[in-house]
Amino acid sequence: MKTLKIAIQKSGRLNEKSVEILKNCGLSFENYKSSLISKVGNFPLEILFLRDDDIPEYVQDGIADLGIVGENIIIETNAKVSYLQKLGFGKCSLKIAIKNTCDINEIKELEGKAIATSYPVILSRYLKANNITAQIRNISGSVEIGPGLGLSDAIFDIVSTGSTLKNNGLKPFVSVMDSEAVLISTQGMELNAEVLELVKRIQSVLRAKATKYVVLNVEKKNLQRIVDLLPGVKSPTIVPLFEEEWVAVHSVIPEEDFWQKINALKAAGAQGIVVMPIEKIIA
Repeated sequence: MKTLKIAIQKSGRLNEKSVEILKNCGLSFENYKSSLISKVGNFPLEILFLRDDDIPEYVQDGIADLGIVGENIIIETNAKVSYLQKLGFGKCSLKIAIKNTCDINEIKELEGKAIATSYPVILSRYLKANNITAQIRNISGSVEIGPGLGLSDAIFDIVSTGSTLKNNGLKPFVSVMDSEAVLISTQGMELNAEVLELVKRIQSVLRAKATKYVVLNVEKKNLQRIVDLLPGVKSPTIVPLFEEEWVAVHSVIPEEDFWQKINALKAAGAQGIVVMPIEKIIA
């Protein structure tokens, strides 16, 4: 049995969530801050803690079989890897931002402007696709200071909340791409048995995170209305109660429309609603 290697961010915004999802998959390991490698005790896997910029190339070259990294880093490094699963965390947008006092209103007005960025590849592709010629100034680190120092007319960077832009007198101008953390593999590793097992575990964790387990009581005369609102994984579980005209209904609700469903259930006659988190859902 091959021992796989998976590369995750050593420190930064994706580290904590990457460790969390692997542990939720039942993997036993230590998150060593001072070490680059941690061996999983109950699965043929070693975890490499690396700079996020290095992860796509490590996976491309087969040094690591798997990796968890932002889509933006994969595109920026031009790495040839296989996408296995979007992970639902580390979500952000890459946007061009301009000064609050700037009167640019259309993309074509970026023609001839200087744009500071840490993502020159993505920016270059975007400008080329829109037939714009601009001066790209590659800056590592805090690109937000570029316009204030007169280094650039605009910036292109990751935007999560927008507070950093606001604090530097900038405003979003145009969104170029959305990004989130992705599980990737070396090309050709997609059908490896251990890789498939890990992907299955990750998918079960993601499904569970997107749903809540619900138990409720309802009179039999209102049962069909409740069942119509709760399809469950396949169908709801109905359990008779001691009080003959009542039953308990067990099912799941998608997190995205949780409160709408709860309000609809109450309106349909549900009582004593109990909501619990789900650890995993195995398809």
